[in-house]
Amino acid sequence: MSPASQTPRPATAWLSLAALALLAVAAALWLWQPRDPAPPAVAATPLRTTDTDLTKVSAAIDAALEADWSSRGIHGLPPVDDLIVARRLSLALTGAIPSLEEIRLLESQPAEDRLDFWLDRLLADPRSADYLAERLARASVGVEGGPFLVYRRLALVRWLSEQLQQRRPYDAIVREMITAEGLWTTNPAANFITSSIDNNNQKEGPDQIRLAIRTTRAFLGVRIDCVQCHDDKFGDRWKQQDFHQLAAFYAGAEMKMTGVRDDRHKPHEVRFRGDAEERTVLPAVPFLPHLLPDQGRPREQLAVWATHPENLPFARATANRMWAILFGRPLVEPIDDIPLDAADVPPALEVLARDFAQQGHDLHRLIATIAGTRAFRRDSRSPDPAQPATAEQEKAWAAFPLTRLRPEQVAGGVIQATQLSTIDRQSPFLIQLARFGQTTDFVKRYGDPGESEFEDPGGTIPQRLLMMNGKLVRERADKNPLFGAVSRIRALAPDPAAAVEVAYLCLFTRRPTETERSHFAGRLTEAARPEARQRVLEDLYWSLLNSTEFSWNH
Repeated sequence: MSPASQTPRPATAWLSLAALALLAVAAALWLWQPRDPAPPAVAATPLRTTDTDLTKVSAAIDAALEADWSSRGIHGLPPVDDLIVARRLSLALTGAIPSLEEIRLLESQPAEDRLDFWLDRLLADPRSADYLAERLARASVGVEGGPFLVYRRLALVRWLSEQLQQRRPYDAIVREMITAEGLWTTNPAANFITSSIDNNNQKEGPDQIRLAIRTTRAFLGVRIDCVQCHDDKFGDRWKQQDFHQLAAFYAGAEMKMTGVRDDRHKPHEVRFRGDAEERTVLPAVPFLPHLLPDQGRPREQLAVWATHPENLPFARATANRMWAILFGRPLVEPIDDIPLDAADVPPALEVLARDFAQQGHDLHRLIATIAGTRAFRRDSRSPDPAQPATAEQEKAWAAFPLTRLRPEQVAGGVIQATQLSTIDRQSPFLIQLARFGQTTDFVKRYGDPGESEFEDPGGTIPQRLLMMNGKLVRERADKNPLFGAVSRIRALAPDPAAAVEVAYLCLFTRRPTETERSHFAGRLTEAARPEARQRVLEDLYWSLLNSTEFSWNH
């Protein structure tokens, strides 16, 4: 009998099983261990402590807003405490609320430096680059996946995140997207061009019409595409020719074996309204023609013109979008329809845009400028219940505007609130994987507003039911040995009052009022057995997760 056909001895079998078990344990431990944190591409720079002009610009923005109040008899609400501002910043820049770990770190800083420290820390965090990259991608290419063979949206988002982490000027990022050549896999910026390809249309390559629309709306904040079929019948500002002359810059973009390439001899042909036949339209810009360079490929010329420091529509569009990301609402609505004439632009936006252009289109500095305004740090609720904040105060930025959290912010808040430590790129791999899967599933069920993320359609009954009965909230609020903040709070809190305080910090980034503390601490005290206290804490978590306060930015 050959050795291979012999039955293994019992001892050998047990050793084999033991070895397999050890391997399984080792693999599980490896999966749960955090990966080595990668050093940031650019060291965090304390913006507000090193740039005195930044503080002056923030003050100028506030002065412009407050001048409007005085003419309308509006008064501003007082500032909120640091924890609420930190929550606003975290939601805006990472899509999640601060963890208990982060709150403790924040409160360990000197009071006068606390918010500057927090903003600098967030801007250096890869989570912010990832989240902002997604926000910018929605504006420039939308949310649809498109034809996978020639378009990789995820690759574009990752590339944008890398550029933001390196603190690359935003004008340089946009120029690379507009001028990109090559394969969309090796040159992710080219996905801006290939995102316009529609396999259902007869046109095989990139669509210059869709690219012109994206360019004007996302990068210039101008809705010139309304005249692609006929002249403007109302304001008579735009002509059909204006739009198609802009689209002509993209006419030469073609798909080759080597990726996106330009054919300078390929014309843009259009049959204008009232014409019997098509005619060739040459590239031209609809305003500020003196900023258009004479040399270069058409797309290179367009990119230089669109991002020129003197082309203020580019700066206004970017500043308006960043204001919307931080406040939940833009200074000018709709977000991509900003007046061209400076006299028609809100003074606060003009101050912000001009500084953004003069300072080299630095997005980090732009965000810090907005976050440093008194407007960003004002309360959303009046301290006097008899005189609640009004819609007029919110519209004038005298009160922080109450806005619904976007779906991914709700999911990010639920997931982070039920985990005491911070969930970031240094978290164990399985924690990150669970967060990604749960967020994707929740957003799909909750409803993604897509490119209309700054237009509040109002809450829906299915959304409320998802929060009350959905899998994410139920699993995260229940007793869970893997993701259980509730179990850890019950085990570690020295007394019921401390347990209630930690729960409020985790969920609302604030401490409970005395009434709230007394009520819930009393409920916990009445629960004598550990199992009963666990159920009370689970009920508290579920109730707070389903409160209006949790799902709104305030």
